[in-house]
Amino acid sequence: MKLVIFGLTITSSWGNGHATLWRGLCRALIRRGHDVVFFERDVPYYATNRDLHELPGGALHLYSSWDEVRSLAQRELEGAEVAIVTSYCVDGVDASELVLSSAVPVRAFYDLDTPVTLDALRTGEPVSYIGARGLADFDLVLSYTGGGALEELRTRLGARRVAPLYGHVDPEIHAPVARTDHYACDLSYLGTYAADRQATLETLFIDPARRLPDHRFMIGGAQYPSDFPWVPNIFFRRHLPPDLHPAFYCSSRMTLNVTRRAMAEMGYCPSGRLFEAAACGVPILSDRWEGLDAFFTPGEEILLAGATEETVAAVLLSDAELERIGRAGRERVLAEHTSDRRAEELEELLSTAVAGDPPERSRRDAPALEV
Repeated sequence: MKLVIFGLTITSSWGNGHATLWRGLCRALIRRGHDVVFFERDVPYYATNRDLHELPGGALHLYSSWDEVRSLAQRELEGAEVAIVTSYCVDGVDASELVLSSAVPVRAFYDLDTPVTLDALRTGEPVSYIGARGLADFDLVLSYTGGGALEELRTRLGARRVAPLYGHVDPEIHAPVARTDHYACDLSYLGTYAADRQATLETLFIDPARRLPDHRFMIGGAQYPSDFPWVPNIFFRRHLPPDLHPAFYCSSRMTLNVTRRAMAEMGYCPSGRLFEAAACGVPILSDRWEGLDAFFTPGEEILLAGATEETVAAVLLSDAELERIGRAGRERVLAEHTSDRRAEELEELLSTAVAGDPPERSRRDAPALEV
């Protein structure tokens, strides 16, 4: 198949989780014989933090404005079997209009930010990447989040055929590597600063650091504010590109996963970082949320915490116990959560969308949705 994707970014992993996921999925699709074309608006904040400049085996189109690239996008769509527009695509509404007016057999929307999308709808905030008719006209709606989110996409946005396509990891990029003194610590946390994660981060990371002054803690990420409550034994590494993530993870005895508020409340929304760390063989300590046990077995493949004391207890576990959990987590992710596995799932979903009765393509009589 030829797939044409209109996304937020694949070229920069700075401050977003989209790029790493798309890189792994596109590589897997290309390995499986598909043609992949990716359109990305060339915005300054990604241009100055770009860590990918081409899509090996595929086509990458960086453009300055929609008017500039519309004709090229239309030509690419003429030979495509699948077109996908994603959440937070800068030109999401325009791209959707172009895709929905095309003759592409499967026209899909992939929401990689489903909890954020639905949370905005509940609070009346604008959703810039979805048009006034919601998702009613797409042949397939993919969601990074499962569980109750799938029904909400139907009821709130009119999606007709919905399926989860969860996060994943490329084992060629994320795998065990030698420990590096530069990142060595007892507990690490890798993530962009987010205000809605801060309370949990303070409970599960900052307060434990205060209680364990002889242990070393480390944060890696971007956009941390000047008033962040640093502790003397918490060390900081600025934004790390994906190729440095394995060294960061593997240099810590254990790494922490903190889920954004909307994702935790929705459930069934595993972070891509969760799979990355597990693929590196590093034991993970995570906050709790509904559906986590569908991806990892608590106590065997992952550790859970909701209070400072639980983090302290986890940090004080023996090396042998942590290594056992790390091995089990890696085995699970390699069996079920790789980019190749998601590519297989995507193929199955696209085939079903083609084989099934397509949603009615006439949009004249359907009412506009509140978006």
